[in-house]
Amino acid sequence: MESGFVVQLFLALGVIIAGAQFSGAAARAIGQPRVFGELLAGVVLGPTMLGMTSWGVFNDPETLQHTIEDFAELGVLFLMFTVGLEVHLSELLSVGKVAIWGGILGGLLPVLMGVPTIVLFDYSLETGIFVGVVLAATSVSISAQTLLELGILRTKEGIGLLATAVVDDILAILLLSIAIATLGSDAENASVLELVWIFVRMVLYLGGALAVAWTVLPRLFNWLHRQRELARSVASFGLVAALVFGWSADYLGGIAAITGAFIAGMGLSQTTETVKTEIESAIHHISYAFLVPIFFVNVGLHTDLTRIGVDMLPLAVVLLFVAIVSKVAGAGIGARLGGFNNGESFRLGVCMISRGEVGLIIASLELSLGLLGQKLFEPLFLVILLTTVLTPPLVRLVFRHKSEEREVQYSIDAA
Repeated sequence: MESGFVVQLFLALGVIIAGAQFSGAAARAIGQPRVFGELLAGVVLGPTMLGMTSWGVFNDPETLQHTIEDFAELGVLFLMFTVGLEVHLSELLSVGKVAIWGGILGGLLPVLMGVPTIVLFDYSLETGIFVGVVLAATSVSISAQTLLELGILRTKEGIGLLATAVVDDILAILLLSIAIATLGSDAENASVLELVWIFVRMVLYLGGALAVAWTVLPRLFNWLHRQRELARSVASFGLVAALVFGWSADYLGGIAAITGAFIAGMGLSQTTETVKTEIESAIHHISYAFLVPIFFVNVGLHTDLTRIGVDMLPLAVVLLFVAIVSKVAGAGIGARLGGFNNGESFRLGVCMISRGEVGLIIASLELSLGLLGQKLFEPLFLVILLTTVLTPPLVRLVFRHKSEEREVQYSIDAA
């Protein structure tokens, strides 16, 4: 029976990867990033249209969905590890003020705008707070992948995005933890010390993880590369670093696993060029040929958008407007206060629109805890999905001049 499921999983993954590749190529053909096509492939394959996991050939749709989600988690983990390999800690520190101001305002303004919006639709203040926390999230992986495709991740705005997203991630998790502790079913058992510990735990982990990644990983991997018996295993140990740091971020720091993988990649970006290239090559083949497409397609496999009642559409439309405006304005104003000019601040704000997997994780957790009802979860999911799907073309649009400058420079260099 189990072997039968595994064989069915082969078919499901094959359909997902093929759909992602064809739709990604189609997106590129019309001038959009591949990730845009991959996200739409998920919507087509999901219950909104084709309902792939419910096909008769699959005997256990629920287990299949959970297994696909597991592969998707690996995909986003390695995606952020790859992003980390592209940047250096010194570059992130160079935009420290932008990250702090952009991350804080980009996380708080969605809450401040989301709460009254929900209350106006006759929901309670507590429900409004939980919806606001979902809107506070940001999925850096979507914009980072788009900037990687455009070859401009290491621009001023790209580095600012990565640093700001780390602060935003910490704030979103902190807000969620505080909201659950003070408004959830166990609120009466919460204490101020427990809330303080949540924050201290995050700070301690980030400080320790950055220290280990910056000082230990480069020396360790350079040493491994010099050992004849282990030299060919450097790429494998790179995967180990991504997995272990991802685990530690969640287990020790209470923050998203992708943050740990990003830190590991950032540490390994300090290795010698030979070691870094070897790791990048291996990760790239595993991730982009297999796991990353599964992650992006999986975004559309979670819910049936046709089940959203007509009565909930006005709320979905208003929430989508709030989600976009609050994140662009919050992160943009924060970036401006941190030293970016108006254009750079606006582009950074646009990059922060996507809620992606982080928003889904928070919304799903609140649903499982009974903090959100199913009827409210579905329009909220629609907002998360639309912000995720809309972000790649919007990012490409606002960075169009930089992409064109890069193409011109590439042509000059090639000549």
